[in-house]
Amino acid sequence: MRFQSCIATAAVALAAALLAPNAIAQRPAETPICANCHEASHASIASSHHGSKNDAAGSMCQSCHGDAKAHLQDPIKNKMANKMAKTATAAEKDAVCMTCHSGSRHLAFWESGKHAKNEVSCTNCHNIHGKGGKLAVSPFTTTARVLEADTCGTCHKQVRNAVNKPSHHPIVEGKVTCSDCHNPHGALSPAMVKHETVNQQCFSCHADKRGPFVFGHPPVEENAF
Repeated sequence: MRFQSCIATAAVALAAALLAPNAIAQRPAETPICANCHEASHASIASSHHGSKNDAAGSMCQSCHGDAKAHLQDPIKNKMANKMAKTATAAEKDAVCMTCHSGSRHLAFWESGKHAKNEVSCTNCHNIHGKGGKLAVSPFTTTARVLEADTCGTCHKQVRNAVNKPSHHPIVEGKVTCSDCHNPHGALSPAMVKHETVNQQCFSCHADKRGPFVFGHPPVEENAF
């Protein structure tokens, strides 16, 4: 019994050692002064990457929303010049996000992508503070996460209708996402697909259809673009 007890104690110690770095990384940040009035906004990011880097002065809040020095002195008289306000242009909102995320390889072709050219900003798809409430369960959905296709479908309604047809990729089931084939953050290819051609994109999953075949179908072998 003593031997089993020692093993159990060692297992607990090992688990604690393995979980320690994650516990430190997820440790809640110091409550920022902004939370005194904007408690709901603070709570929505407290456990996220943005919130974990916040401090008592609300440096992360100010990095996105602007300098709050005058606002803190007199919140009623000095309204915040919010960089992410609804009246801000798409370019102005994107510039705020790019101050931190410009180094991401996924954003290398953002400026040449269709979204940026059509003034679709980061906040049209991403909601830093969340929507609140419980997630609604969609028909045929096999995941508890918000489906990426639901976000894309708010603009791409024709594609949303197509994926609801009887024959479709398992997109509404949550097994395939739009970004599996497309890079929403910009690409040089038409339709922002991740590969050079539609055929190459399809072969990335359907390798058995790549061939070569004895009797190849010429229209299929041609560049789909």
